Amino acid sequence: MSFPITPTTKGRLLVATPPLGDPHFDRTVVYVLDHHAGGAVGLVLNRPTSEDDIDGLDRWIATASDPGTVFTGGPVEPDALIALAEGDDRIDGAWGELTNGLGTVDLSLEPSDVAGRVRRLRIFRGYAGWGGGQLDAEIDAGAWMVLDANPDDVFTSQPDQLWRVVLRRQGGRLAWIADAPDDLSAN
Repeated sequence: MSFPITPTTKGRLLVATPPLGDPHFDRTVVYVLDHHAGGAVGLVLNRPTSEDDIDGLDRWIATASDPGTVFTGGPVEPDALIALAEGDDRIDGAWGELTNGLGTVDLSLEPSDVAGRVRRLRIFRGYAGWGGGQLDAEIDAGAWMVLDANPDDVFTSQPDQLWRVVLRRQGGRLAWIADAPDDLSAN
């Protein structure tokens, strides 16, 4: 069975529709790093961990935006580390530009070797990944709402509120979903 390819969601948010049966993604907000016919990759923005120390990355952790912890980026490759940042005087080769000044950074380098100044940073352990057509099928099935990202979404200091904040700012009927109970049968 083939599904039509959804126009790219790169640089946009995937907001989980309640209730999403997969506990890895229930009430999540995913920032999409890449999306093409071969698949998609993103990072869950609202799953902070209590991990605030990674051997060899002290300077990066010190630069991390509030709440200053590592986030669970998704269930794929849980030992992989991916960092998103905004910075000034970005250095080619050390900075992977995504959209509007947001990029990935090479954590094997020092922050000063990536940009003149790293303004905001978030480190993720693992990522969300979809094979060719998989995300498109999930979107078509209504599992995800594709919404525009606000520059502050990636670095929010209140990640536990992000799902509701993103929905409320949409207005209209989408804003109503923000107040849906965890158990829809309790409604």
